[in-house]
Amino acid sequence: MIPVERAHFFVAAESHKGMKKGKNNEDRYAISSYFLSEENPTPLLFAIVADGVGGHLAGEVAAEMVVDYVSQAVADSDAQDPISTIKNAVEGASQAVEAIGREDEKKQGMGATCVCAWIIDDRLYTGSVGDSRLYLMRGAVIQQLTTDHTWIQEALDKGILTPEQARDHPNAHVIRQYVGGQILPEVDFRLRLHSDSSNKDEIPDPKRSNQGLQLLPGDTLLLCSDGLTDLVWNDEILEFVRGAKNLETAAKTLINTANDRGGHDNTTVVLLSMPESGKPPKKKISPWWIVAGITVALLTLSALFGLIWYIAQPSDITPTPISMPTEIVAPETPTISPFSTQTPPPTVGPTYTPWPTNLP
Repeated sequence: MIPVERAHFFVAAESHKGMKKGKNNEDRYAISSYFLSEENPTPLLFAIVADGVGGHLAGEVAAEMVVDYVSQAVADSDAQDPISTIKNAVEGASQAVEAIGREDEKKQGMGATCVCAWIIDDRLYTGSVGDSRLYLMRGAVIQQLTTDHTWIQEALDKGILTPEQARDHPNAHVIRQYVGGQILPEVDFRLRLHSDSSNKDEIPDPKRSNQGLQLLPGDTLLLCSDGLTDLVWNDEILEFVRGAKNLETAAKTLINTANDRGGHDNTTVVLLSMPESGKPPKKKISPWWIVAGITVALLTLSALFGLIWYIAQPSDITPTPISMPTEIVAPETPTISPFSTQTPPPTVGPTYTPWPTNLP
């Protein structure tokens, strides 16, 4: 795959360590975009969020390893089998994290949750481990596509707890599996997709066959760590995202809301939205580039007209006869005067480095 600077979706991301004093930010994320090949310009976009597990046991190290390892595996692939690529990448990252923890006593026990979204043209492929989540916002409905691997989720599935009871339960953060443990995690490829997006009360049936979901113009995906979902509810997430003027504002609003409500954990959000037109977002041209272009054009035209005027002037120079001396005496030491070379002054103008819109 060929890396490109600009994604075919709108992209925004924010991460914050939270409001707890002395707490490090153990969340990590990455967003990257590609074309499939020189012969095939199919656009691809990959995003991943990892939440470090282990606290003082270097959770941030594990999260960064997972993000780097999985992102590189995707970049090195041919995108022909996204599910297998994600599975092998997450398992490989888990083995690498576990090996580092085994060799370094200070890092023993570290790990990370992760959730990733791989968009190939307009098709979504995703995998998750732990309680970092992926949401789909389509129209006026928000759907949690991933399933938490937690004690709470198991209790909800078995009817032991209601959603209201689960919110403040003391076991809310007990996860059942993570990347980096001695046992390889089972990457979850089930998507909890409503068969009818207009029915908010429908209980979705998580199915692996939902992979390759076709995204529609206006669809927005949210990848996030549990620092957000512990404090901001699903209907609020939808309201903030749909009510914001752009994704950057929406991302900041989500982070600020979690922090305003205590911000007891790291919070990371990544938003990906398909343009309403279904076409890649157009690149905005800086007004400074427009001014610079006009200036160069005017200077060029001015020089051209000056040259034409000079050539068109009539030759009215009359040669003056020179009286030749009867004797020419050459000086003993010839003096050589250097040619005067005029160097045009440099044109000073602003230079620019384009901002990538798809990188953190």
